[in-house]
Amino acid sequence: MSHFTSDDVDTVYTWGRNINRLNCAKDRFLERYLAPYEITAAQFKVMLLMNQKRASTSAELCRCISLDSGAMSRMLDRLENKNMIMRVRSTADRRQHHLALTEKGQLFCQEIGGIAVKAFNDLLAPLTPAELNEFDRLLKKLAVLADS
Repeated sequence: MSHFTSDDVDTVYTWGRNINRLNCAKDRFLERYLAPYEITAAQFKVMLLMNQKRASTSAELCRCISLDSGAMSRMLDRLENKNMIMRVRSTADRRQHHLALTEKGQLFCQEIGGIAVKAFNDLLAPLTPAELNEFDRLLKKLAVLADS
């Protein structure tokens, strides 16, 4: 279904800009709660994916976060320097490394849920409960596109 015509370019640009602004605001709220841990929002996403067992290699993380391998490698280096993760050489393929949470990383991951809840409460504070339910319904409807 087409909702816009070429006459609606400004509206489309505004929608795109607002979606991007909301994503940036989410990261800013996250980073407020992450500051004591010296973790960025991007690093938080890596830790979350690893904690949820959704990614255990750099390549898997790149696919999940849509980040290029060079940027991911630098981020993993920073997390390794913070003693949050470790690289473990694969026994099946010595060229490949699996990622694992260190003890410090596991302790941090116990805080992930609370950090996310606080950040999203801040982000969505302007919405009424009914608006939040409608926003959730619409997000789920649109998120299907992300998986296709």
